[in-house]
Amino acid sequence: MSNTQVLPLLEPETVAPCCPPVTERPLTAEEAERTAKMFKALGDPVRLRLFSLVASHEGGEACVCDISDVGVSGPTVSHHLKKLKEAGLLSSERRGTWVYYRVEPAVLAAMGQLLTTAAAD
Repeated sequence: MSNTQVLPLLEPETVAPCCPPVTERPLTAEEAERTAKMFKALGDPVRLRLFSLVASHEGGEACVCDISDVGVSGPTVSHHLKKLKEAGLLSSERRGTWVYYRVEPAVLAAMGQLLTTAAAD
């Protein structure tokens, strides 16, 4: 008899933006709270630069070792990456001693959609 148990895979925790274009209807309080958290995280120049480095990196993901040269110390880079993750803008995966970050395409699409005009009927 085997003690092996198959465990289900868990999806990484991300905060999925769910908002329609702001020209379509007013945001609910919950939508506004979630969206403001994302834009607030991007309101810091270092975070915006880190987000851009990850989003534009070849293959759609970047090792922290490749994006840490943004003019601040290593612990500060870690702090900013943590804030981007908490806002649902980045997901990460540890591989050995390094952490790899990626921007989920759905997050970029939803943020872009939020600021577009609603489709004309």
